Amino acid sequence: MPKRRRRANSTDLTDRQWAAIADLVPDPLPGGRPRRAAPRELLDAIHYALRCGQAWRLLPHDFPPWQTVYYHLRRWQAEGVWARIWPAPVG
Repeated sequence: MPKRRRRANSTDLTDRQWAAIADLVPDPLPGGRPRRAAPRELLDAIHYALRCGQAWRLLPHDFPPWQTVYYHLRRWQAEGVWARIWPAPVG
């Protein structure tokens, strides 16, 4: 998975927040395509889009493609990932 370099946003997860929820983010589906974006990058992009209240297609280009971000938002919603992440203590 290539690392992307981008400027940090105020909506990005802190290292402490990421450490608290990293294990709650599911691995890619077996037999599927390998994930091209890191889970933390996906979460940062999802949080950015939801916090800013913008159209998915307007997600800044230094995030993964909007279709990828939206797919993971919906997949993780269907799998109950958000229900597990929300109560996680992040201090």
